[in-house]
Amino acid sequence: MSYQVLARKWRPSNFSQVAGQSHVLKSLINALDNQRLHHAYLFTGTRGVGKTTLARILAKCLNCEEGISSQPCGVCASCKEINEGRFIDLIEVDAASRTKVEDTRELLENVQYSPSRGRFKVYLIDEVHMLSNHSFNALLKTLEEPPSHVKFLFATTDPQKLPITILSRCLQFNLKNLSPKLIVDYLQKVLQEESIEYDEEALWQIAASAAGSMRDALTLVDQAISYCQGKIAKSSVVEMLGVPEQQQVYSLLSAMAAGDISGMLQQVNELSDRSPDYAHTLDGLLSSLHRLAIAQVAPGSIDNSFGDKEQLESLAKLFTAEDIQLFYQIGVKGRADLRAGIDVRSAFEMLLIRMMVFSPTLVDEELKATLVDSTETVSEESKEAEDLKKNAQLSEVNKTEINPDPDSSTEPVSTPVDVVVADPVPLAKDLEKDAEPPPVAQAEQSEEGDPKGGLTPASTEEILQSLDQESWLDLFPSLPVTGIAANVFANSQLLRVQKDRFFFRLDTAQSAVFSDEIVPKLEAVLSQFFGRALKVEIEISDVDTETPAQQKARLKKEKQEDLVQQFEQDDNVQELVKRFSASIAVDSIKSVEDQR
Repeated sequence: MSYQVLARKWRPSNFSQVAGQSHVLKSLINALDNQRLHHAYLFTGTRGVGKTTLARILAKCLNCEEGISSQPCGVCASCKEINEGRFIDLIEVDAASRTKVEDTRELLENVQYSPSRGRFKVYLIDEVHMLSNHSFNALLKTLEEPPSHVKFLFATTDPQKLPITILSRCLQFNLKNLSPKLIVDYLQKVLQEESIEYDEEALWQIAASAAGSMRDALTLVDQAISYCQGKIAKSSVVEMLGVPEQQQVYSLLSAMAAGDISGMLQQVNELSDRSPDYAHTLDGLLSSLHRLAIAQVAPGSIDNSFGDKEQLESLAKLFTAEDIQLFYQIGVKGRADLRAGIDVRSAFEMLLIRMMVFSPTLVDEELKATLVDSTETVSEESKEAEDLKKNAQLSEVNKTEINPDPDSSTEPVSTPVDVVVADPVPLAKDLEKDAEPPPVAQAEQSEEGDPKGGLTPASTEEILQSLDQESWLDLFPSLPVTGIAANVFANSQLLRVQKDRFFFRLDTAQSAVFSDEIVPKLEAVLSQFFGRALKVEIEISDVDTETPAQQKARLKKEKQEDLVQQFEQDDNVQELVKRFSASIAVDSIKSVEDQR
């Protein structure tokens, strides 16, 4: 006897054998038991979730010789013939191969004739969305008023493509993707009946790869039986699927949580030994980040896929909520990079590096310091050269425009002039003066020039007693803070300081960035700066005075207005405007400093 694949052998023959889809089964069972039958049913859902299977079971329920029931006998001639696919009154049509209107008309020619054997003549049309518009029009009249002995059962993976006139005449049942746990439970039952040994972790890998499709899961089990030579082992399934073991994904996440870029790259190197599908690996990483987020906000709601609930809860404590959200968003946006990259592994590594380097809570402070020092060094070395270069370019432009060739005839133009203005000396001095940290924010320096991170006890006490919103504006630029914590401080108003406790009011418009997890970071920044343990309390409300962020925006606006005014009053510019009827593109005026 020829071998029958598991997906066909274990196709349910009655409603009690169907895995999941309880919301659909309840409706169908109640309708059959109460004899409340509709003339058209539409089953929708992704591949392998049971659309055609439910339609065949429904056809069996309607034509069982024992009577219409939600529990067909399964032994009468009609039930057996439907199970074997040879029941004459069950007409199955693949709409993908019969899309023409002539095919539909031919199909409907015999609708008016009574069934040959069964109680109803059942038309089961699979992938019905593939029919043409003319075919739908030909079907519409019959579907609206069919003979009493005809039932239509439609199945589709894309109901949006069906005309609304068809949808409005059908009872619609939306089948859900099956959960990994439900698939694993069903696979265990199948393998036990088939007397095949298996590792449960291997079934979890298969369930994850099936992506909610029971048919795909059974097909993968068939493949695994052949690949593993009888026993379905975890290591063999991982190798067969080309996916990383879940533990390797967790090792990768552990290195990322620790800010250990070298350790992360080593984990990727170990993954590469198995020639993995890096896109699938990224999907596994994103799935784990999603479950980590759930473990943080609702620990009791996390499932126990792969038997890893405790490990996930422990791992969730190593990440901040903002890092998980950042990593997830970068991963989702970076999936296209894996398809576009010449070297998929390099694209995958760059994606992980991007996650870590742009993390506001990156643990690897040495790397961060190296990046900052490198940037500052390059900036200082090139500052003078850039200033000279830009000023020389501007001077050359002025010379050329104001002293044109006397022999040439020039028509007035109204093209905007894009320019970059070097800051005038007085303004530059003012800005430099404003940028200097105020005396209240000056930290002590060691002999090597590194900040000690605090003030003397006497000065600290004096400063804390005198702190108010005005001095907070002066203090903020000197705080050693970055990321989300800096955003919170920048948009907060200092209400008062009582003993060792700071009271802030965070602007309501910026409250989305705030969470209780940020408070310890804010306290650590202030404690480090003042050299003593300090507490922070934050209320969220509309601020009634200028915050550091608002002050910065105001100063930037005033600076830009000064630049525009000085540029417009420049003699050379006025001569250009007058001589060539030019207009000034105000938005293009920027200081040399802003161009760096």
